Amino acid sequence: MENYMKLEFSADSKNELFARNVISSFCLSINPTLSELCDIKTAVSEAVTNSIVHAYGGKGGKIIIEASIKDEILHITITDFGKGIDDIEKALEPFYTTLADEERSGMGFTIMQTFMNDFSLHSVVGEGTVVDMKKYFNVKEKNIKQDA
Repeated sequence: MENYMKLEFSADSKNELFARNVISSFCLSINPTLSELCDIKTAVSEAVTNSIVHAYGGKGGKIIIEASIKDEILHITITDFGKGIDDIEKALEPFYTTLADEERSGMGFTIMQTFMNDFSLHSVVGEGTVVDMKKYFNVKEKNIKQDA
């Protein structure tokens, strides 16, 4: 059976923590380790922050998070309707940022790719961006690692 949730909220920096906590609560049913939970929360935080800062320039907008769990796979989609990304290939490069004067590290997408098992990015200039991420859980392997 698949479990599913959808959340829509304002692209406001105070909602970044809210998004992290909602996703972490949602995935508790698959019994993640603390490390897995931290990875998921960090990836979601990076995606939401990118939407707030880059897509909307801190001027507000709408962010939608959809998540599902099926067969011990957590699937998260984060959508904004902001300005979109001109050059996705360049945006995916570590340390690349369009806001270097604001002390941005340019590591958001790299972090998402590192902390999740699957990652994809779709964007249309003037229409918005969709970040799609998956985290796989295998209870048997996890229990073996915890017992070792």
